[in-house]
Amino acid sequence: MVLLSANKYRSVYAFLFLLLLSSCQVYAPTQRPKAPAHPVSFIGSADSTSVGDLTWKAFFSDADLERLIDTALANNLDVRIATQRIEMARATFDVNRAALLPAVNAAGSAGVERFGKYTMNGVGNYDTNLSDNIGTDRRIPNPTPDFFLGLRSSWEIDIWGKLKNRRKAAFVRFLASEQGRHLVKTSLVAEVARLYYGLIALDSELNIIRQNIALQERAVQLVDVQKAAGRVTELAVQQFLAQLLGTRSLEIQVQQQIVETENQLNRLLGRYPQPIPRSKTINDQELPATVAAGIPAQMLRRRPDIRQAELELEAAHIDVEVARLQFLPSLTLTPYVGLNSFRATTLFDPASLAAGVLGGLAAPVFNRRPLRANYNYSVAQSREALYRYQQRIQTGFSEVVTNLKGIDNYRQVADIQAKEVDALERAVSISNDLFRSGYASYLEVITAQRSVLNAELGFIRTRQAQYNSLIDLYRSLGGGWQ
Repeated sequence: MVLLSANKYRSVYAFLFLLLLSSCQVYAPTQRPKAPAHPVSFIGSADSTSVGDLTWKAFFSDADLERLIDTALANNLDVRIATQRIEMARATFDVNRAALLPAVNAAGSAGVERFGKYTMNGVGNYDTNLSDNIGTDRRIPNPTPDFFLGLRSSWEIDIWGKLKNRRKAAFVRFLASEQGRHLVKTSLVAEVARLYYGLIALDSELNIIRQNIALQERAVQLVDVQKAAGRVTELAVQQFLAQLLGTRSLEIQVQQQIVETENQLNRLLGRYPQPIPRSKTINDQELPATVAAGIPAQMLRRRPDIRQAELELEAAHIDVEVARLQFLPSLTLTPYVGLNSFRATTLFDPASLAAGVLGGLAAPVFNRRPLRANYNYSVAQSREALYRYQQRIQTGFSEVVTNLKGIDNYRQVADIQAKEVDALERAVSISNDLFRSGYASYLEVITAQRSVLNAELGFIRTRQAQYNSLIDLYRSLGGGWQ
């Protein structure tokens, strides 16, 4: 019989050992996939000089624009929101760092419990009270109060590095939030500059439209004289008048666009609507003769969204390791020290000082399915972060090459359009002279006036597109947040 009992206990111990052993099984560490290689140059050039290395004050030469960017960086609400995200990430890191230290709480408690006569505590307390060694003040009352005043602690010993990895992931995400603020700044600088150049382009368009209005008003006066002389009909007068009215309506539309652009700029500057100071026209601005993009390695190191995606990938990979270590047992210590007594009158007696510690090793057994699901979720997040990182790199290359080509192509378009404007201005002058002499019809004059207006507006818009490409190139190379 004794032998059977011993065998039974051995079986129980063996079962518990196997159960504990099975609970310690974990996944093998995951290998981070390598990102595919990227080109070593953007468009065949491998010059290490890059406009992305310039600060925005060195890149932009317009004093009015510089003041606007300064104001935006100081007051823009998106920048302030990004700053608070950094503070949140910093607080998360502090929380995870504190998890490595024991949590110590000051505790004070009071309770009461009545033990039945046929319970172990009830019988034990009754028997203890009958002992000659127990004085009156040490006899256990029933119901039995319990008073405690002291310190209690809980401390998980990081035997596998799980808590350190959580702290590391939180720190990496803190660094990623810093890059997020840099990304907001690069986008803000670019958007302020884009709106500013759009605004001065609209100013130039408005000036051109008003010049053409004056030209068309003189044409209406001329055709009235021609009608009085019997050389043209009322149809010609109405055609010239219709063209003048159409140009005047275009003037009002551009004025509204100027108001909208100013208000968009004011919103980026973190202020209510007010006039935007500008002292230069779009034609007064100087474009650099050559623009260097540098090499891709510089863009990868400088561009905030790529750096942020890289850090988020690093944090996601650490999360996978934390999820893997969740399968291992955790060791927790719960010590306490303080005054403990079943009488309030003796609570502060030095003899009431009590201390203890409890250590526990806990391993998941029946809750491994949620842990496995959490592990698979972390792996999927890590892969998503990798693909997002690759996507950011591809986007960066595409933006740089597009804007490099755009700067060159728009420069060629602007040169051609400038010649077109000169030719059409001469055509307007010639058509007016011929119309006075009776050698050209009024339709030829109207066509020449409409053509020169469209050409002049097209030239201004091409100039604006040149600056937009230059600004987008600067942003795509990671410039503007220094």
